Amino acid sequence: MALNYVWIAFFIISFVIALIKLIFFGDTEIFQKLVESLFDTTRSSVMDIALPLAGTMAFWLGIMNIGEKAGAISFLSRIVGPFFSRLFPEVPKNHPATGQMLMNFSANLLGLDNAATPLGLKAMGSLQEINTKKDTASNAQIMFLVLHTSGLTILPISIIAQRAILKAADPTDIFIPCIIATYVATVAGLLIVAVRQKINLFNPVVMGWLLGLTAFIGLVVWYFTVHLSKEQISEVSKVVSNLLLFLIPVAFILGALRKKVNVFESFVEGAVGGFETSVKIIPYLVAMLAAISVFRNCGAMGYIVDGFQYAFSHFNIDTRFTDALPVAFMKPLSGSGAKAMMIDTMTTFGPDSFVGRLACVFNGSADTTFYIVALYFGSVGIKKSRYAITAGLFADLAGVIAAILISYLFFA
Repeated sequence: MALNYVWIAFFIISFVIALIKLIFFGDTEIFQKLVESLFDTTRSSVMDIALPLAGTMAFWLGIMNIGEKAGAISFLSRIVGPFFSRLFPEVPKNHPATGQMLMNFSANLLGLDNAATPLGLKAMGSLQEINTKKDTASNAQIMFLVLHTSGLTILPISIIAQRAILKAADPTDIFIPCIIATYVATVAGLLIVAVRQKINLFNPVVMGWLLGLTAFIGLVVWYFTVHLSKEQISEVSKVVSNLLLFLIPVAFILGALRKKVNVFESFVEGAVGGFETSVKIIPYLVAMLAAISVFRNCGAMGYIVDGFQYAFSHFNIDTRFTDALPVAFMKPLSGSGAKAMMIDTMTTFGPDSFVGRLACVFNGSADTTFYIVALYFGSVGIKKSRYAITAGLFADLAGVIAAILISYLFFA
């Protein structure tokens, strides 16, 4: 239901702002601009997102089907079962969704967006199979979605690459701030959902896994900063990510051969579902991206940023962070829009400026909440998202606040 209200609000707010611009400021082109953005967005949501996603979905769901028949997903489910059974009590023991969610989280950790999406959609589909109210998001689906939208990543490859393109003196200097900010967002998302669902996070198993994950991230940060040079950080990140990405299908295929599974037929069987899912999500993508487009193009985003700048200017604090806020506000709405704003901010202020670096940390501290909600819930026909959006935005807010504080600590 929240998704419905957000969609309506975006259109009404956009119309009101455009009408004010026309009547009071004589902007005769504002409605033409909004209509053109609608046509451009509805076309690109199909041609540039849904259809290209079909190929990626077909491949990775084919690979996932091989992995399931080889027993790999079941194996992963047993490993994380004790932990996930506490976070997802609705999911039966050793259910395939457990391993699929782990695959999705692992791909996100490595910054492998292309692989993470189909793996996540597969997991959402498995969770939908055990959902008793098919049009309403279950507790397990909300927990999974919020953890996913928090965007926990330990290798922000694309951001480092973009900083290198813009000739930053040290493209990797945002590495640690990005990890810390996105980790804060993930923990915040986990906390708010756990409170709503009355999940005991102080359970020894849960605490053990959370502390272990924290220690692992700390170890990665320590190794990268102490044992690698600035140039090596970017190179090792790319090599490790791509190596592991290619290792997944190879390992699944070898496991399937060991169990005498017909690999090619299993791949085709799974790939068919990938194409069907890509077609099914088109209406949801078109609806949400169209609403986001008019909201952005009517100037609402600029007014929000100006309001924050005006409010904070009355306090005796450093307000430089407000120049990077457009990236933070755009990130929950559009990943490509946030990336474009990040690049524009670095170009305007310089990649080595405080604002330029903060824009990068903003971009790496969370994921595209509205897009992911529309994509994932749309793929299984969920119309009532309950508190998924508010919990996801709470995690985003925590990531933004953490990004600001950490960036002042590292770069001010």
